[in-house]
Amino acid sequence: MTTAVSTPQAAKLALADGTVVTGVAVGKRGEVGGELCFNTSMTGYQEIMTDPSYHGQIMMMTYPHIGNYGATDADMEARSPMVAGLVVRAFSHQYSNALADSSFETWMETNGLVGISGVDTRRLVRHIRAKGVMNAIISSVDLDDASLVAKAQQWPSMEGLELASRVTTDAAFDYALGDGARIAVYDFGCKLNILRMFKERGCAVRVFPGATPLTDVMAWNPDGIFLSNGPGDPRAMPDAIAMVQEAVATGLPLFGICLGHQLMALARDIGVYKMYVGHRGANHPVKNLETGHVEVTTQNHGFAVDPEAIPADEAEVTHRNLNDQTVEGLRFKQFAGMSVQYHPEASPGPHDSRYLFDAFLAMIAGKDAVAVAADRTVSVS
Repeated sequence: MTTAVSTPQAAKLALADGTVVTGVAVGKRGEVGGELCFNTSMTGYQEIMTDPSYHGQIMMMTYPHIGNYGATDADMEARSPMVAGLVVRAFSHQYSNALADSSFETWMETNGLVGISGVDTRRLVRHIRAKGVMNAIISSVDLDDASLVAKAQQWPSMEGLELASRVTTDAAFDYALGDGARIAVYDFGCKLNILRMFKERGCAVRVFPGATPLTDVMAWNPDGIFLSNGPGDPRAMPDAIAMVQEAVATGLPLFGICLGHQLMALARDIGVYKMYVGHRGANHPVKNLETGHVEVTTQNHGFAVDPEAIPADEAEVTHRNLNDQTVEGLRFKQFAGMSVQYHPEASPGPHDSRYLFDAFLAMIAGKDAVAVAADRTVSVS
């Protein structure tokens, strides 16, 4: 389908190290700043734009052709875009998806998302891989190079920045009323598809704001506690870390994804560090060390657990990234707990890791979670 194309307007992307490129404005005309990172996924651009874990970041897509299947409400992972801005090589003003509600351009304009297209994303990605992620500014209102670089240099660093409080729910709510296990979800920026995974398994799901006292959660009488993904530096969340320590003491099984994984580690005095570039994409191979199987996974994180800081009597590494050997999963020995750095609920995919939700429910039921993993994971030779 062809949509009306607004008059082309120049825009610039300026990095904190002085790099400046010129392109064409897409979406809302304006100016935004944030940490510039990149995602290697070929599909799922709308899910990426609405993932709360990306709050405050400028997203650069490595796949060059973005917008070709439009936008639809069914692909939302949150109520509105979470990224600060979008950088693409070639933006499509036409779309050929009968299920789309609008063009991606219209969706960006409606949701106030600023973007730039027509830039050499291949060169920029290689630049970031060499120099590390850094802050940047996208602007179609200020085209002065020196001014934009200065703004990028003054933008707050992601390191030490607490962002989960900006994306968590305002009040507790029931997402599912199933007859199965009662799952209390701590929302630090929870993706909608995580909630769907529990609902599809017949669970009763109640979502709580990230700052909810544990006593309020326990009053709901949950069978297990889930710690969600989210944005920012987990080391800047002492209250959440203290809450996880209290949750461990309840004896309830715990499951953490992404930020939740990092918070569980920190609650057991296991260190977390900021990565040089980070992992973002839908094509990262991860080996399950308990089963020997390999999963293709979706990833989105700029922090990781320090493998040298894991006491042997505290936790064991259950998953490793096969690209760089970083820690991708933990099973805790002092309490019933498991966590992964990647996204088993991945939408639109891949779906190799969805067995982890079944493994958590098996843990709640007192069954062998490892056996569930061995039964559900697809082996890759």
